[in-house]
Amino acid sequence: MDKEEQEDRATWVPGALIVGAGPSGLAAAACLAARGVPATVLERSDSLAFAWRHRMYDRLALHLPKRFCELPLLPFPAEYPTYPCKDQFVAYMEAYAAAAGVAPRFGASVEEAAFDASAGAWAVRLAGGEVLMTKWLVVATGENAEPHVPDFPGMRQFAGRVLHTCEYKCGEEFAGEKVLVVGCGNSGMEVSLDLCRHGAKPSMVVRNTVHVLPKEMLGVSTFGIAMALLKWLPVQLVDRFILAAARLTLGNTSQLGLRRPKTGPIELKNLTGRTPVLDVGTLDHIKSGKIKVVGAVKEVTRLGARLADGKEEEQFDAIILATGYRSNVPSWLKDGGDVFTTEGTPKTPFPDGWKGRNGLYTVGFSQRGLLGTSSDALCIARDIYGQWRERERERERDKPTSNVHEADSSV
Repeated sequence: MDKEEQEDRATWVPGALIVGAGPSGLAAAACLAARGVPATVLERSDSLAFAWRHRMYDRLALHLPKRFCELPLLPFPAEYPTYPCKDQFVAYMEAYAAAAGVAPRFGASVEEAAFDASAGAWAVRLAGGEVLMTKWLVVATGENAEPHVPDFPGMRQFAGRVLHTCEYKCGEEFAGEKVLVVGCGNSGMEVSLDLCRHGAKPSMVVRNTVHVLPKEMLGVSTFGIAMALLKWLPVQLVDRFILAAARLTLGNTSQLGLRRPKTGPIELKNLTGRTPVLDVGTLDHIKSGKIKVVGAVKEVTRLGARLADGKEEEQFDAIILATGYRSNVPSWLKDGGDVFTTEGTPKTPFPDGWKGRNGLYTVGFSQRGLLGTSSDALCIARDIYGQWRERERERERDKPTSNVHEADSSV
């Protein structure tokens, strides 16, 4: 579409335009609505919180207590457990959107968004050719928009099933099978545990070092303890305390094939975004031998795989890729180089990466989970509201006034 045709077909939207109707997009829209700023939310799927509904395994629950995961303006219901399950979180998202009056436009897939300098606005082109114009574009597609599927040598010749964790629901269908789980993050650990509990025989690939922490210490959230200590102590000292407590609780994880990084878990999270794994019982199954820890995949064969820590081929019935997700921002956002890298990750670390040039904003890319999302959404709403209010004042000043002059009645 050429520029003139684009301008002819363009529709200006009032207020902000938000791409994505997950927790990040809903939080931004709700915070704007609370300040009286309209927002149009675009969602390519057919429902809000699509990833939570359709890409998460059945046993998933929040890894952190609900008080650390609620979005601005609305807490979780009091009757919810400390760690709400997947369905409860989706219900919370639905209630959140309803309470804020946010009604996303579903089936609206953004193909390109670019800044139009002549119009001083963002031109957002949807699949089908429709173009929307906005002064304020909020990117809320998040860090986990697309599953990351590595292409191991020989993968296409494997005779068994290969699936990403976004397709995995329950271990029941793998009962009695030998399953290779590639990845040892929270998803890899939980999927391995779920497989084990349903009678499968999982082997979990551990390529790099990883911090494994207890979910709770003495009945208190490990994350909550860390957050409280960080108010008073430097991060390195907090990490020492957390790791000492983890060793007392979990033992030496290196003996299980889970070597810890040299940098502490909280400091590493701040530097790289790598989240420590919160143990939900997986280590007990590793200790008992029900879950086998193996080295990196060198090659996939027709019947299994060759691993870095073994000379012989191991046979598997299925391979599950717990290899995470990636941002899809580079595929559609143009002129976002001051905010995003070529991989679609933020250039500026939290808490200052939410604003770019020319009315571009980002929410949900802080690598700080839902706490970071809430912080971004509040900052964005405050910033856009300031501009919105000034524009409204200018409109009031520019309105024509009618002056009524009394007729000169002097004689």
